[in-house]
Order: sequence, then C-alpha cells, then structure tokens
Amino acid sequence: MNLSKSLYTKAIQCPKALWLKKYKSDVLTPPDAAALARFETGNVVGDLACKLFPDGREVIYNPDDFDGMVTTTKEWMDEGLEYIYEATFLYNGILVLVDVLKVTPNGVEIYEVKSSSSVKDIYLNDVSIQQYVLQELGYKVLSSHIVHIDNSYVRGDALDLHGLFTIVDVSDAVNALQADIPKRLDLFEAYLADRENEPDIDIGSHCNKPYECDAKEYCWKLQRNIPDYSIFNIFNLGSKKQVELYEKGIVDIEDIPDDYTMTAIQKQKVQNYKDKATFIDKEKIKDFLSTLSYPIYHLDFETFQQAIPEWRGVRPYQQIPFQYSLHIEYEDGTVEHREFLAEDGVDPRYPLAKSLVNDIPTDVTVLAYNMSFEKGVNANLAESFPEFKDHLLAIDENMRDLMLPFQKKYYVTSQMQGSYSIKYVLPALVPKMQAAYKNLEGIQNGGDAMNAFPKLSAMNPQEKAKTRAALLAYCKLDTLAMVEVLKKLKEVVDD
Repeated sequence: MNLSKSLYTKAIQCPKALWLKKYKSDVLTPPDAAALARFETGNVVGDLACKLFPDGREVIYNPDDFDGMVTTTKEWMDEGLEYIYEATFLYNGILVLVDVLKVTPNGVEIYEVKSSSSVKDIYLNDVSIQQYVLQELGYKVLSSHIVHIDNSYVRGDALDLHGLFTIVDVSDAVNALQADIPKRLDLFEAYLADRENEPDIDIGSHCNKPYECDAKEYCWKLQRNIPDYSIFNIFNLGSKKQVELYEKGIVDIEDIPDDYTMTAIQKQKVQNYKDKATFIDKEKIKDFLSTLSYPIYHLDFETFQQAIPEWRGVRPYQQIPFQYSLHIEYEDGTVEHREFLAEDGVDPRYPLAKSLVNDIPTDVTVLAYNMSFEKGVNANLAESFPEFKDHLLAIDENMRDLMLPFQKKYYVTSQMQGSYSIKYVLPALVPKMQAAYKNLEGIQNGGDAMNAFPKLSAMNPQEKAKTRAALLAYCKLDTLAMVEVLKKLKEVVDD
C-alpha cells in the first residue's frame, strides 16, 4: 500500500475518497482559486516557520526519487544535524515528510507547521501517522508538536516570529491515537486491494468534515442526483430529521410529508417551496424602510487577509480593506457613484480610511448588506488611525442592514432556497443583476477579488490595468445591486 500523510487523513474522513483518489481521480473536483491560495499560504508559512529552528537543512522534494530523499535524511541524522526540514521517512509503503525534525542524542522531536490559527483534530491524525512511521522504523519520538499562527499577534515595526507562531505540544493526544493506526491501515489497505469495485459508502456529515470533500460533487450530484435545494438545506447535515428522511428515500423537498414534525421555521421553508409562493410582510418592510433617510449611502468593502502580516498594526487573518464602492441614492431617484481602489504593494488602510471619511458624512444613512462586516472593518480602521476614529464610528452608528428584511423573513420566495444570503436574494428579486455578474470579466465574486488584489504587484502593466478595471467593475456592481434590491422593496410596499 502506497500512502502519504495527506492520503491517510483523507481516508480517515472517508475511505471512498482515498479509493477515488487512487483509481478514479478524474471524478474529483479540482481545487479552485481559493483552495490554491490556501495551499500557497501554507507553503509560505511553512518556510517562514523553519526560521524558528535555525541552521537546519531542507530535503529537496523530488517525486521521482523518494528513496533519495529518505537517504539524504538518514545521512544528515547520522551527521548530527540538529534540524531537518521536510525530513523524509518510508515504512511499509507509507511515506511521511516531517515539516521540522529536531534530532537530539536521546531521540527526535516532530514539529508539524499549519497556517491555521488553532489546533484541529485532523492535525493530530496528521502528526500521529508521522510518529507511527518513525517509531516503526526504530526511532524514539520524544515529543510531537503543532506549530500554528497566533491570530492575537499584532505586528510591530518588525516581524516577531516568536509572537507570530505558537508551538503546542500535542504528544499526549498523538500517543493516544497510536493504538488505532494499525487497524485503520488494515481497513484502508482492504479498500485499496479491490481495484475493480468502488467502495459503497453513503453520503453524510463526513462529506464536509473537516473539509468539503473533493468527491462531493461526484457522490452527491452524479451518483445520487441530490438537487441544489433539498432536505439538506432545510435540516442540518447529519441531524436526526435529515438522516431519518434520507433513510426513507426522501431527498426532494416536495416529498416531505405535510404532517412531518418540524420547527416553525423549517415548516415555513418547506411550505414556501412547495407552494412556489412569495410571502411579503408589507408592514414590517415599511417599518424597515422608515429607518432609512435620504441620501442613502450604499457601501460595500472588498478585503483580503494575510497569514503573515506585512504592515504595522495588522493581525494575522485580519480583514484588510483595499477597496470600496459607494452608490449615493437621493430622494428624487438620482444616483451618484464613488469608489476607491488602493495602490498595490503598500498598506491600503490609511488611504482608504482617508478617502472614506471624505466620501461619507457623519450624519447620513449608510446601508450595507450584512452590516456586521462593514462595521468590523470600520472599527479596525478607527482603532488603527485615531485621527479618523470619531468619523468612522459615526458612520457605524448610522449604518443600517439591507439584509434584515430577508433575515427576518419579511420577504421570502422559493427561489431564495431558505437563505437570506445576497447570493440567493439578488437573483430572486432582480434577475437582471445575476446576468450582469456573469458578464463581468475576470472578477465575478468576492473570492476572486480577495485573491486578485495581493497579486497585482507581480503583474505586468497591461495585466495589472485589466485586473484593476475588473475589480472596480465588480465592486461597483455590488452596491448597484443594493440600490436595485432596495428599489424592489419600495415597489412591493407601494403596490
């Protein structure tokens, strides 16, 4: 059996996913741009963490010569090198690369580097197979550790690696997992031994835990024809009611019995979908609209995150705003647009904050969709730049949330699929806007924007200009969409 530590953890989540990876990988969903960005972040964090363990050497990865990597590791250990990065070991077909191996006269220590901000159970399984292999090869493992980002760290003028990273001793938890490993390996080997027959493992909560499986599209859509909106949208995946219905062969919402016991909210979602009806509480929507006064400033931020903060006062994974769009709607129906997009390669926060307080007065209604996000961004800016603090916090005080009428179920259609996310609300209320997003070039959603901005500095001038134009077009559409949604709310109460 040929197994790596990543395949081992994949198999723990679902042995079928392991089998598909080995024998039917063409059905798996390739990683998207966001996933690729996470992989890149992991590599950068891993390289930086090695500086916590100075004067080591890295075993160069060579997929065509794992035996050579193993030999190099052994030679350096025999040589007495204290730290080895990507130390490579092979036992009974199981290949593990240890991010950082500390070699002492009494034994070895394992350090696994993760770009996340906490220790997760899946990481313990990752480290456990490393420890298993080393112990089976005869090495004494003194301790095992997870090295992860401390998201409470705030960067000063220089990067402090000991502040950025936290090293957690997970030896006890990893030792407790050792007894189960041989049984797991036997199970995985039995699955892989049968090349012809795909494992018959049903869908369930394991499809999303700890990560969404790259075989989910295949297992759910191709094999079982699970519709986009199904019982899994009404009931939590793995919940008693969801499992009960699924075991009865009920997947479509249309097939849920009318007398089936549900909460009031679940029953409303099911009935709205079955009736294909639109529910509108005009009085509640009027009450919401009465909280808005003209001119209305429709605001949307675009942000990105850094695992390793580049600038003073920034925490790991803090939302860093680099762009905003502002549609100013006047009582006579006229609309004015303002926007800001930071220059690349520099801290965008100060120029953005300065532009924002110039564009938005302290005494106007500011409208956002899911305003907790915009408020959080403003609060961080206020904390970082005291000269703008009062103004930014005044903006927050005057902010209203366009999401509220949909979150509170004042306006519900079957097209919203039980959600109040703008992703579902917008096409239900303003179908033309959905087409407008699809017609955008390059940047069509917030994830695209988040991934594109940090890459601007590496682009040639033509590519950079095209990407900046795409960023502006996307963010502008976000606030224009809010204008259109608000217009629709006004229309329904006036009917």
